[in-house]
Amino acid sequence: MDRLDAMRVFVAALDAGSLAGAGRRLGHSPAAVSRAVAFLESHVGVPLLHRTTRSLRLSEAGERYAAACRRVLADLEEADLLAAGERAAPRGLITVTAPLVAGTRVLRPILDAFLDAEPAVRARLLLLDRPMSLVEEGVDVALRIAHLPDSSLVALKVGAVRRVVCAAPAYLAHRPAVTEPADLAGHAVIATTSVGQDAPPDSWAFHGPDGTPRVVRVAPRLVVNGIEAALDSALAGHGLLRCFSYQVAEAVRDGRLSVLLPHAEPAPLPVHLVTPEGRLAVPKMRAFVDFALPRLRGAFERLALGG
Repeated sequence: MDRLDAMRVFVAALDAGSLAGAGRRLGHSPAAVSRAVAFLESHVGVPLLHRTTRSLRLSEAGERYAAACRRVLADLEEADLLAAGERAAPRGLITVTAPLVAGTRVLRPILDAFLDAEPAVRARLLLLDRPMSLVEEGVDVALRIAHLPDSSLVALKVGAVRRVVCAAPAYLAHRPAVTEPADLAGHAVIATTSVGQDAPPDSWAFHGPDGTPRVVRVAPRLVVNGIEAALDSALAGHGLLRCFSYQVAEAVRDGRLSVLLPHAEPAPLPVHLVTPEGRLAVPKMRAFVDFALPRLRGAFERLALGG
């Protein structure tokens, strides 16, 4: 059996969530799909999948091997498209990753519109609140909200977001005023472990009057590992929340939340589309980036909050 073909079957099974689903997608019998996976497991000498009647689960070795398979298949497709040059129309699979909320609210509608415009392109959208190694994990493009380290990746800026403290007017109406970060000590705090991942949930960073960084310790009444649940709690009037400005822009504009301490906020974080060097020469990637860039810039501009 050809190893590349077996890799394609293996990846299709992961994307479909079952061997039968991979068979339907590829036009193979379930037995042929099982043989392809068994061939790879025999070749590498370790189990790649834990199979049940209802689902597939990657083994630890399978996770590493799946990422390598995706990288190999993407590189092979890229080589074919590069050889075709300017004559090639956008086609094939693109893999995109983004933070959960930004991917759901901002990037996903843009990706839907792009797929409508380019019927020969398919996409995988990975919504993860953790950084991914684009090259090692076979990802074509990422939406990143962070200061980026120096690397060989191509970074295209699409906007910036603030880290804001906010609360519902109903909560603030009967609580002490918050005019300085030190005032947070007298308030109920809703903390999240997914905002920037740059500090523990009980340590909030601010800037002092002279611009120097300062960290204020808070005592959270509630710690949530996702912003949506934390936001619902803040909207219901249960405490102060710190989050990204784009996540609460609509609630602030319609008066459901008020922003506190804008004068003490740390510097905004840049938002970039990031892609491995050389990938923009591939027609599907060039088409996606050209389509997404102006729309992402417009979206983050619309979701910006005044200072």
